[in-house]
Amino acid sequence: MALSREQLAMRVAQELKDGYYVNLGIGIPTLVSNYVPEGIEVMLQSENGLLGMGPFPLESEIDADLINAGKQTVTAIKGASFFSSADSFAMIRGGHVDLTVLGAFEVDVHGNIASYMIPGKLIKGMGGAMDLVAGADNIIVTMTHASKHGESKLLPQCTLPLTGAACIKRVLTDLAFIEIKDGKFHLLERAPGVSVEEIQKLTAGELVVPDNVPEMDL
Repeated sequence: MALSREQLAMRVAQELKDGYYVNLGIGIPTLVSNYVPEGIEVMLQSENGLLGMGPFPLESEIDADLINAGKQTVTAIKGASFFSSADSFAMIRGGHVDLTVLGAFEVDVHGNIASYMIPGKLIKGMGGAMDLVAGADNIIVTMTHASKHGESKLLPQCTLPLTGAACIKRVLTDLAFIEIKDGKFHLLERAPGVSVEEIQKLTAGELVVPDNVPEMDL
């Protein structure tokens, strides 16, 4: 069974480590703020100028002036700070973010990512994605394994305009957790109830499958 958006966020949250500074991209990544494991402290950063982002607010907690980069209302944890987007991007470009979580339209076996536009369709713009992939070594992309038309998003070569080249090492989809190395996709984990054969069928790029592929522990 394919993972829900919430389950994807839960699995990404398992990659958080105590003391991490983490940037969450727009879409599924923003949900990670709701699943930070107990017993660790992380500082979630939003490129519009917030460090110390908390989980999404309850209706009684909503402050219309407190938003993330996707214009969603958020909360701020104790010790949070607010600053200009220029300072925020200096933090990103300076390599001071320990983990970046992004969505994507396509990822290929070379670690290229296409995440910001589909030619012929109205787009909001690049946002901070290009800066994030250029300034971070530790990036997790989370997305559906295939498009709504059943076409693989894990490709031999991206077909859409690139956001960044050779910068992605790990991809979490609704079917699998995958590492990219040596020009290939390497299957690490599969979603509960999803077979290796299902993953292979929907992976256009070369996929290396070990003898034992454990199910994700959610």
